[in-house]
Amino acid sequence: MLLIGGALTAAFWPRPAMVDLGNVTRGPLMVTIDEEGRTRVAEAYLVSTPVAGRLQRVQVDPGDPVVRGETIVAHMLSANPAALDVRTREQAMAAVQAAEAALRVARADLNAAIANRDLAATELDRAEQLAERQIASQAAFDRARQNLRVSDAALETAEAAIAMREADLTNSRAQLIGMDDQGLAAAIGNTRSDDIPLFAPADGRILRIIQQSETTLPAGAPIMEIGAVENAVQVEVGNPVLIEDWGGTATLGGEVRRIDPFGITRFSALGVEEQRVPVTVALTGPPEERAALGHGYRVEARIVVWQNEDALRVPASALFRAGDAWSVFVAADGTAKLQTVQIGRNNGIVAEVQGGLAEGDRVILYPSTAITDGVAVAERRVE
Repeated sequence: MLLIGGALTAAFWPRPAMVDLGNVTRGPLMVTIDEEGRTRVAEAYLVSTPVAGRLQRVQVDPGDPVVRGETIVAHMLSANPAALDVRTREQAMAAVQAAEAALRVARADLNAAIANRDLAATELDRAEQLAERQIASQAAFDRARQNLRVSDAALETAEAAIAMREADLTNSRAQLIGMDDQGLAAAIGNTRSDDIPLFAPADGRILRIIQQSETTLPAGAPIMEIGAVENAVQVEVGNPVLIEDWGGTATLGGEVRRIDPFGITRFSALGVEEQRVPVTVALTGPPEERAALGHGYRVEARIVVWQNEDALRVPASALFRAGDAWSVFVAADGTAKLQTVQIGRNNGIVAEVQGGLAEGDRVILYPSTAITDGVAVAERRVE
């Protein structure tokens, strides 16, 4: 009976849960970029061509800061208007001369109207004095007053005629203006009569360049987009870059030189839509290391955003959330102990430990729901 009881006790005695264990160690930790959500600028400004003409090569780059009304972001050469032939130019010059003559006539009419008005005013004063002495009749006084009013109206008409003739002269002279006219250059304030500078419409940064190269564009064609945006990615200018899978055996070194503030959408080989931010990287190693690297090659780039050569590390697979805190199960004396930890950087494989664990601690990897605080555990042996 004792043998049977012992066998039953051994059969139903709780067995420890089999788990995989990992170590808390010290060593180098490197963090790469995690995927971020898509952002957009609240107010973006599209710079377009004001007139049809030839856009000069754009010298600014995405990410460059601009100041409204001060920063010149592009230059254009306006399309030359149709050249005036000899007959058309002579006709335009004759129209100018006719407008000048008409203006002189209008000014002469104005002088005559002023003289008539002065005479009418003098006659009105004389008639008023005679009427007060009862030498002249009231009818004569009324006629003198009427003549003054007519003279005033004629004066206003002459002044309006001068304004009309001046406008006609301006219009006639405009027919002679070409894009090579130096007077027009002085009027619009350009040192080069054919150059049209395009100024930034708002403070901010250049988001993207739509048309970089020199080309002929119609009026209203988009050139670039400007918006007020700060650096929204983890990458910073100057971050080191590791270039791998480029065709050689060595890992090439590089450095981030520019970060475009405008995200683009790409589709992976599996058809998954992915949001990306273009980053320009300059290779910093000696040229002989990359002698086999050419233009348009596919490479794998790892941008280092943080690294520590002596970090306290825990396997990321041991971490889980318990309430609002990160936690792990520490395997000690054959039991699982729930331990809250403070985690810093995490690259998806190992995480930086800032508190709660010590070097050499053994933690349970991939803890299942069967693992609870105080449960017996044993390490799974791989044979």
